[in-house]
Amino acid sequence: MTTNTDSNAPLVNKVAQSGLITFDLEDLYPGAEVASFDLKDYLFMAMILKEKDFREALKAHDWSQYQGKVLAVFCSADAIIPMWAYMLVATYATPYALDVVQATPEQWVEQAFLSQIAGLDLEKFTGKRIVVKGCSEKPVPPAAYLAITKRLQPIAQSLFFGEPCSTVPVYKKSGQ
Repeated sequence: MTTNTDSNAPLVNKVAQSGLITFDLEDLYPGAEVASFDLKDYLFMAMILKEKDFREALKAHDWSQYQGKVLAVFCSADAIIPMWAYMLVATYATPYALDVVQATPEQWVEQAFLSQIAGLDLEKFTGKRIVVKGCSEKPVPPAAYLAITKRLQPIAQSLFFGEPCSTVPVYKKSGQ
């Protein structure tokens, strides 16, 4: 058996010739640092929030630690939190935090992804074959993959998931 080992033969990049455009959701990862504020830490007997004690704790809290960060306010305990508690946290945190949201940090990241995806100008993807990149260093929430698929499907020729060298077909415009 003989093989052609002509070292002068040019290497052919089949991925580049495929016409696939890679869309990397990791590029949309929010840049802001997220800090947590768990109301569980302020519950009396791990069950209720006492207004007087809560107000005193908020006054004593170092709010400057949230300077320039997104503050995710949530309660990880199974407790009923009065709405005014979130309002009080917001009044203290707003002068320092970049933003104050009622969410876990993971929920905020998901919301930030969805907001960015909703605002994307996708004109350059019209009629194209698109690979939504699958591997990333940062955690991309599943909701982001769903949202980008919903946005790209009406305009794309086809959608794939993975890497250009190894893709999973997701959608192909009918009639092609």
